[in-house]
Amino acid sequence: MAKKTSLKAAPRARSGTGRLKQMRREGWVPSVIYGKGTENINLKVDAKTFTELLAHSSSENILVNLDIEGHGIRLAFLQSVQHDSLSGITLHADFRAIDENTAITAHIPTHLNGECVGVKAGGLVEQYVHAIEITCLPNDLPETIEVDISAMDIGASLHIGEIKFPAGVKATHAADVVVAHIGKPAAAVSEAAAAVPAK
Repeated sequence: MAKKTSLKAAPRARSGTGRLKQMRREGWVPSVIYGKGTENINLKVDAKTFTELLAHSSSENILVNLDIEGHGIRLAFLQSVQHDSLSGITLHADFRAIDENTAITAHIPTHLNGECVGVKAGGLVEQYVHAIEITCLPNDLPETIEVDISAMDIGASLHIGEIKFPAGVKATHAADVVVAHIGKPAAAVSEAAAAVPAK
């Protein structure tokens, strides 16, 4: 299950594009918290600490104990992060205040484990879905979705409905969505293409 990380934050009075740019130059990430049991509060968090938090997490869907100066500690879910498209610098973060009975929706990285029968026979693993959207309670939030594909042969497909999720976790996608497929060896594909008569 995902761990809750502590993160300090402070209210900010400044807003507007120019002031937010100045705040970022000073080493802060402008942010906001909203949701269950709290008024919307404009915040700022230390940019270095926040960057390290993201670097040590498997995804940006993180549970935090947000220690807000003057407001106490709030359990929050990192709802979204806005990055600069060129530099990758974090521009803004949205935190959603929740409690342990509030269902959350998150995109969880999906890892395919094991050398499958099809690969041993020369096939290729084609993974189409690298993060699965799930819903669960905060205490059930997984860090990753681990899937054993060792029994899959050439031509086999893995559907979301075939994945065994941790207790309390449900996928939001349809059960027939294909997560991965074991394709034919490249040589076999080339031979099949060559065998098709030209029109």
